Amino acid sequence: MINLKLIETNFDEFNRKLIAKKTNPQVLENLLKTYNELKSQKQALEELQSVQNAKSKEVGIKARNGEDITSLKASLEENKVRIQTSEAVVKELEKNLDEIASCVPNIIDDDVPFGADENENIELCKVLEPPVFDFSPKNHYELTNWLDFERGAKLSGSRFTVIRGLGAKLNKALVNYMIDFNQSRGFELVNVPFLVRPEILYGTGQLPKFADDLYKIDDDELDLYLIPTSEVPVTNLFNDEILNLDELPLKFTCYSHCFRKEAGSAGRDTRGMIRQHQFEKVELVSITKANESDEVFKQMVSCASDLLTSLGLAHRHMLLCSGDLGFSAAKTIDLEVWLPGQGKYREISSISNCRDFQARRAKIRYKDGKKNTLAHTLNGSSLAVGRTLIAIMETYQKADGSIEIPKVLEKYM
Repeated sequence: MINLKLIETNFDEFNRKLIAKKTNPQVLENLLKTYNELKSQKQALEELQSVQNAKSKEVGIKARNGEDITSLKASLEENKVRIQTSEAVVKELEKNLDEIASCVPNIIDDDVPFGADENENIELCKVLEPPVFDFSPKNHYELTNWLDFERGAKLSGSRFTVIRGLGAKLNKALVNYMIDFNQSRGFELVNVPFLVRPEILYGTGQLPKFADDLYKIDDDELDLYLIPTSEVPVTNLFNDEILNLDELPLKFTCYSHCFRKEAGSAGRDTRGMIRQHQFEKVELVSITKANESDEVFKQMVSCASDLLTSLGLAHRHMLLCSGDLGFSAAKTIDLEVWLPGQGKYREISSISNCRDFQARRAKIRYKDGKKNTLAHTLNGSSLAVGRTLIAIMETYQKADGSIEIPKVLEKYM
């Protein structure tokens, strides 16, 4: 949830940054109007309550002095009705404000470039040189018999894939290697449920705005959704909790399957295993103090990038512009891996600092002296397992169609 106090301190800047993130200006105008109306109604309620307190004291004094309090008591009753009416108005406005604010994205950091879409993202650096072949490299879906798209579609429809034989073994090896690598960088392994309640998805920002991208369980007794990423349950491990200062930063890694309808991707990446409804991912999640989140963000980017480097996969760091940022992110660096078969870089990891946006929704706080302070939450892919698998297939392919296994994975095979 955005910090609504920013409306009062600098609405023009607040408005400018959110419009740059493709927020409808009418929504922001409605937000401001509702916020100001609520503030006005709260002040009116406080005045009525102040009058009620003053008149109650007056009744007490006059009663003790034996004075007639009939008209004063009637006035108190009338004011009490006004208070009840005012309280109802305030409650309704609070509900309206919450509904509007829940669909407004996080405000961007100052160093995030303004831009319309992915074409205006900024390349920060390249890591490793793309491989050079003495033959025409193939796409992953043209290599081996590891990926069975036909049987995946037979079982579940389009955008589902069966991984077979050595490919399945390599897939499992990647998961285990990623977990070990992340643990060596100080991230604690945690296993979480793949089904979560709606309030958990609200906490990290998937609901209510992105309900169409989620798979919901069709069961009258269960109000549960399949997770789109393990960021959701891992971040919400501390939903509505107050953490101790010395516990922070909390750093986790988690392997999970992820489930997404990909509602807005019709016609994109229809061949191969780039964009799936079900995929595997090893995630990084951190919960930090506000003054540590920038440093933890750098650590997470380095962890994911060094993991790719250890696998010998050429990649680049991209700073996302405002128009390409996710809903909950204040700042994001994407890692894009080189896919020789496509002859281009494709996203394989997305590391985001959400500042206190998710913590405000999920009520994740820490005790800082005598006061409770909202934590900062961060998340990042480390890595998307399927995309890493196909990057290895395309990078390590041989002219005869065989695929070499990276040295670091051999012991996991």
